[in-house]
Amino acid sequence: MKLYLIRHGETDWNVASKIQGKSDIPLNANGQAQAEQLAEKLAENPLKFSKIYSSPLKRAVETADILSQQLKLELVVAEGLKEINLGVWEGFTWPEVAEKYPLEYRQWYENRRTTRPPAGESYQDLLDRLLPTLVTIIAENSQDVALVTHSAVIMTLESFLHDTPFAKMGQYKNGNTGITEVSAEKLLAKVR
Repeated sequence: MKLYLIRHGETDWNVASKIQGKSDIPLNANGQAQAEQLAEKLAENPLKFSKIYSSPLKRAVETADILSQQLKLELVVAEGLKEINLGVWEGFTWPEVAEKYPLEYRQWYENRRTTRPPAGESYQDLLDRLLPTLVTIIAENSQDVALVTHSAVIMTLESFLHDTPFAKMGQYKNGNTGITEVSAEKLLAKVR
């Protein structure tokens, strides 16, 4: 069984390079078009999903809903697929955060796996809620599924699976509506 992690379509905050985190930003027109193009591509593709799961944030749900309608698949919202909470840094760009919160940013940057931004989550916090969600999804399904989620969720999972230092997670970043394939068996073996 495979999990196909799909990053949501574009938002205005993506375009402005603003940190979104848990902020509930909807897709922009281009993001809706990206989701529609992906749905059309998947309808003609040999990849077959039995179900689509989504983060509860608007940008993910809107992307997943477009896929669900086109592919005629059940859509299930899963809280554990939500993007990382970056606390008071949300709405700023990364250079603005470095300027406004220099000490906190440096501490976080040097140890982002366990350091939390002010009023936010660490990447380990994200992993601690993501992994049980994925284990449950695997247990409930025998066929491949799609999971519409967020950039940090995908990068965090890939870093965990490949034993990559979290400071280098950027190598796993993909664009809006990009797809990352994960083996359920590999994930379960790593979690146990």
